[in-house]
Amino acid sequence: MKKIGFLSFGHWSDGRGSATRSASDVLLQSIDLAVAAEELGADGAYYRVHHFARQLASPFPLLAAVGARTKRIEIGTGVIDMRYENPFYMVEDAGSADLISGGRLQLGISRGSPEQVVEGWRFFGYAPEDGETDADMGRRHAEAFLELLKGEGFAQPNPRPMFANPPGLLRLEPHSAGLRDRIWWGSASDATAVWAARQGMNLQSSTLKADETGEPFHVQQAKQIRLYREAWRQAGHQRTPRVSVSRSIFALTNDMDRAYFGGGDSSDKVGVIDNMRAVFGRTYAAEPDRLVEQLRADEAIAEADTLLLTVPNQLGVDYNARVIESILTHVAPALGWRNPDVGRPVVQPAETAPVAEYA
Repeated sequence: MKKIGFLSFGHWSDGRGSATRSASDVLLQSIDLAVAAEELGADGAYYRVHHFARQLASPFPLLAAVGARTKRIEIGTGVIDMRYENPFYMVEDAGSADLISGGRLQLGISRGSPEQVVEGWRFFGYAPEDGETDADMGRRHAEAFLELLKGEGFAQPNPRPMFANPPGLLRLEPHSAGLRDRIWWGSASDATAVWAARQGMNLQSSTLKADETGEPFHVQQAKQIRLYREAWRQAGHQRTPRVSVSRSIFALTNDMDRAYFGGGDSSDKVGVIDNMRAVFGRTYAAEPDRLVEQLRADEAIAEADTLLLTVPNQLGVDYNARVIESILTHVAPALGWRNPDVGRPVVQPAETAPVAEYA
């Protein structure tokens, strides 16, 4: 395991016990959690995107803010629903966020998840073409986005522009070189994983998957990853792809952890989502030593290079930072992860701010 980050769904509600009671709470706490995770040595801060819901929806202002407040940690999404996106405007937003972060954007895109409203993408001005499904439309938008990210000129310049143009056809600006190689596709099936490999995108595999063989979730997901890598090899891409899996993992180290997550059902679930029979991965919650044993038996974690920890964001920044710290301290080293800050020279500032303590 090379990298470990967190994935926040960004829920808010005014329910009892919620530390995120408004959209403002979620946005500001999302930034604070990324800062805390970076200080702990985590590798990534990722956020879900859902429209028409009390969850994070517009990712690029948040990603830019996180990029401005952090220095090392990767920042990304898991995932942006491309059915809702204008690829042209999205290229400008993504380029800006990536440049602000210094090239740390890892952008997860996909067809999207089940919606809060019926055909919500129509309210954003998009509709499938004749003979297309909404999934086809999402992949078409994704292909256009990938093409535009190459940074090649395509637009005829005005012969009498307000400002002088460079020679030739014009591209969208700002362009961020290298971002095209940091686009991920969130895949729930074997077929879309193979499609993503052919398109030259990294792979995000989530906590659910189309139940295509009836085998345990982690076994099906591991097979999906192997199919993806073989398709990548056959496509002849020159770089090494990255693969992430998402898991709900909690190290039970005190009574609060046990009260929240101890004693729950830890088996896979099977259900129907978007008319697809799906298998949902289990939640891992145990004392650290037992947790290490369980995670070592997870075939998909072994196949992936990046692990995203889904966090219960409504429990607040302090608790979630401690959840991340517990995994990084007590579990991750046994899975082969190394703290990226270990071995770096420590520079003492003239005045040191107090270190936050996480209860």
